[in-house]
Order: sequence, then C-alpha cells, then structure tokens
Amino acid sequence: MSQKSCPISFIKVDANIVRINASYILLFFSLYLNTSNRFILLFLIADFIIRLFINKDYSPLYFLSARTKELLHVKSKFEDAAAKRLATYFGLIFLVLILLFDLLHTELFFYSTSGILLVCLFLEVAFNYCLGCKMYYLYKRFV
Repeated sequence: MSQKSCPISFIKVDANIVRINASYILLFFSLYLNTSNRFILLFLIADFIIRLFINKDYSPLYFLSARTKELLHVKSKFEDAAAKRLATYFGLIFLVLILLFDLLHTELFFYSTSGILLVCLFLEVAFNYCLGCKMYYLYKRFV
C-alpha cells in the first residue's frame, strides 16, 4: 500500500477540495501581489484562521471550493487530514510573515517568502504535490 496515512489521525479530507482551495488562494495571493491591497492578504489570513481554529465549514474559500467541486462534478478523493492541516498552518505562518515583511518594508524577506508560498501553491494546484505534507511525513518517519 503506497498511500501514506497517519496512524494517529483517522480524519479524512477531500484532496480535490483542498486543491481547488489552493487555486483560489493562488489567485487571491497573485491579486494581492499585483495590487498591494493588504485587505486581500488580511482576508486570506482570516480565512486560514477560520479553517484552522473555528470550523472549515465557515471558511469563505472552503465554501467556494466545495461549490466549485460540485459544479465541475469532480469526484471525491479522500486523504488523511493531518498532513493537509500542517500544510495549512505553514500557509498561515507564511501569510502572516508576508504581511509583517510588507508592513516593515523589508523587500528581500517579503519577496523571498512570497516566492516560497507561490511555489508551494503552484505545486499543489498543478501537480497535486503538497510540500507541507511531505514535511509532515518526513517528520512522522523520524519521530
């Protein structure tokens, strides 16, 4: 069996909704980079906080992603939620750092962090390759 799973968490998440969600995040983040409108970044941070600490069903982007999946008639593909959740924490940390670097006008850190986030989002959207998930599985392997 080549599918990776977490022996602690038996909670599953629809990987296709996660992938659609990543495409919306990529779209909004690209819009932020082109407009420098911090409200877009604040919206993304709020969405991540809602997904992680309140309830994913209240997240506007999760709602939009689930509806998009229904409209496109995409089949569900379930995976362990633990790795995806860790990747979401990484995404939140990156977004907060990007906001901080933007407010402090530290361009090198701002563009470096933004570039890493863009690469991670692109890998998820284009190739279904979750870098945060890979880090999770690497961590679980050695701990």
